[in-house]
Amino acid sequence: MNSVQRSATRPRARALLPAVLVCAAVLPLVAAAPPPADAATGPATGPATGPATGPAAPGSPAPATAGERTADARLRGLRDRPRELSAFLRAMPKGGELHSHLSGAVSTELLIDLAIRDGLCIRVADMTAVEPPCGPGTRPAADTRTDEALRKQVIRAWSMQDFKPGAESGHDHFFATFDKFGEASWRHPGTMIAEVLNKAADHHQLYQELMLTPASGAAKQLAAKVGYDPDPARMRAKLLADGGMEQVVRTARADADKAEAEFREVARCDTARPQPACSVPFRFISQVSRGSAPERVYTQMVLGMELAERDRRFVAVNLVQPEDGEVALRDYRLQMRMLGYLRTQYPERSHITLHAGELVPGLVKPEDLLFHIREAVGTAHAERIGHGVDVRYEDGNRELLRTMARRNIAVEVPFTSNDQILQVRGAEHPFPLYRRYGVPVVLATDDQGVARITITDEYRRAAETYRLSYRDLKDLARASLEHAFLNGRSLWQAPGTYRAVAECAGSVPGVGRPSARCAAFLDRSPKAALEWKQEVWFRDFESRVARRAL
Repeated sequence: MNSVQRSATRPRARALLPAVLVCAAVLPLVAAAPPPADAATGPATGPATGPATGPAAPGSPAPATAGERTADARLRGLRDRPRELSAFLRAMPKGGELHSHLSGAVSTELLIDLAIRDGLCIRVADMTAVEPPCGPGTRPAADTRTDEALRKQVIRAWSMQDFKPGAESGHDHFFATFDKFGEASWRHPGTMIAEVLNKAADHHQLYQELMLTPASGAAKQLAAKVGYDPDPARMRAKLLADGGMEQVVRTARADADKAEAEFREVARCDTARPQPACSVPFRFISQVSRGSAPERVYTQMVLGMELAERDRRFVAVNLVQPEDGEVALRDYRLQMRMLGYLRTQYPERSHITLHAGELVPGLVKPEDLLFHIREAVGTAHAERIGHGVDVRYEDGNRELLRTMARRNIAVEVPFTSNDQILQVRGAEHPFPLYRRYGVPVVLATDDQGVARITITDEYRRAAETYRLSYRDLKDLARASLEHAFLNGRSLWQAPGTYRAVAECAGSVPGVGRPSARCAAFLDRSPKAALEWKQEVWFRDFESRVARRAL
């Protein structure tokens, strides 16, 4: 099996499998009610109250346009009309997805179809997909085509469909799904990518970053051969010696070639009638199994950074598996130091985004809530943080928030995932706190297939729960492209201002053609070109709202 394919699955705790592993296994929130949403209650520093006092970002936001004011009035009129609100938000351009695990992103229905295609069996006792032949206690996955009761059982076991907490918690059910559908999810990554990108296009997203674990088997073998050396420079040298890492890189790139070829064939990208998926650019984020032995963790880190430096399809490294796991907690600071060193060795195109602070009181001992985000930011030099739920409990939280705002470090927020797994929602969620301190925030789905949601649902949660304006939602979408790991300069002068750079200051997206100077700038910068395209889409969307065409 090729390792990009194998990495499509994300079991709960099988660290030896090259899986698209879930964020962090967490328990329900069992502590007393958290402080108000506008307070950061770090145990050592006390509440962070009052306005943020960090330095303001250079420049000021562009004033609202007539189109934005009209769209905002329409949004306010739909707040108590859920179906129409969802239709409005579905049609609105929504930037990019920066936090998505491939196997958790595809629909359960596709996973069932893949199980049938590969002749897999369903173990009746727990609805787990297993390899054939189908012996006692199993049924062919194909039976789900004719037995509706079996099909519903599989869908409920492989997702959060109809889940009600009771003997089994939301946390336990969520994480158990990956073991159950894992055997169905690794053989056809291109098919899975096609579905994810078609859905992105349908919900008016322009870009995707997908997490998977490249060449996991080959990396594991190299790690075992080299062994662990506590000196990061010496260990990196050993990994690079005698072409060892070079061979793993070649394996990962070959696997990516196969996955991309399958995607293009399934989506008909090279035909006269390509699917919408073909118009959505995507990149890979290399996962690192934080619950593994140090030599394997470090080897995966080096591999991810080598790939990012040499193959533009790979852009970043991320640590996955439960943040509260025994090894992950024991080695957390060590892993941050590993990344901090490697950042100095791969300064060109390799990026770091980290699951950090996906913890709540009662899940870990209080001391473990004090430093995870801070270490990710200060030691590992993460450019984005995934989840960041425990920020209120971090030691020195007010200065941490100011530092994140000053360094323009974005937080990837998947509302539904935080709700289903951590039971953190509404006023308990740090979303308003990050925004109040000027920390960039982007919305994400995490595992939309398992959660049975879309990106539109996350924007709807933001609009309904926090009473956001249309401009607020628009700027969240803009931020997702601003913080995407795309090459080139941004279209914007300064973070969060959304005033065009000098080269495009005289051009208006969607009105005529950009000036020659602006067109040349857009040609040089894939990031700016995608941001420009979104502005054209926004102008069209706002025009349709004004015509009441939505």
